[in-house]
Amino acid sequence: MVAPQVKFVVLGHPRRRDQAVWLASRLDAHLIMDYASRGANWGHRMAMEWAVEQDGRVVVLEDDALPVDGFETLVGSWLERFPDALVSFYLGTGRPPQYQPKIAEKLIESDKTHSDYITLPRLIHGVCYSVPQAHVGNVLKRWESHKPADYAVGDAWGGVVVYPCWSLVDHQDGLSVERPWNNALRRERRQAWRLHRGQPAASA
Repeated sequence: MVAPQVKFVVLGHPRRRDQAVWLASRLDAHLIMDYASRGANWGHRMAMEWAVEQDGRVVVLEDDALPVDGFETLVGSWLERFPDALVSFYLGTGRPPQYQPKIAEKLIESDKTHSDYITLPRLIHGVCYSVPQAHVGNVLKRWESHKPADYAVGDAWGGVVVYPCWSLVDHQDGLSVERPWNNALRRERRQAWRLHRGQPAASA
């Protein structure tokens, strides 16, 4: 059972409405739908505005996140272990390309030291993450609306980010529902480097 203080919020786009509704139902999550196509930055800010009003830790998921079996329990364990850290439950291949060599290097090092997580100086994915409740207000104060959503969250956080070596969600690597912020075509495979042994739950 997930720890009672952990809540979930799902960010949905109308073109993936069924997936968003399925995911929110599976996690008993609050659902934010971007019917006006305001973009990912807006959606993640709305998630933070909802989170700041809650009385416990909130996990944010995009509608193309694919949680592994046992996701809620696993999330609870990581958040108990890192109560004061921004934790990303997805570590993905492909994007952003400039971080991929460093991720590979850190994963190799984690194998050598038998560590089950790595840290990076920035949040590089918005697929699934959690900001410590006590810091959500500061994240909102420092929010920059012109940035890609993941960078907006991570830069407002302003510290290192914890990434489990074995992601707790995979990424449904379909077509993007919004134009990339830099207009670059995305051809890379965007899936978890390593996925926790529990397989992603079947989606709708």
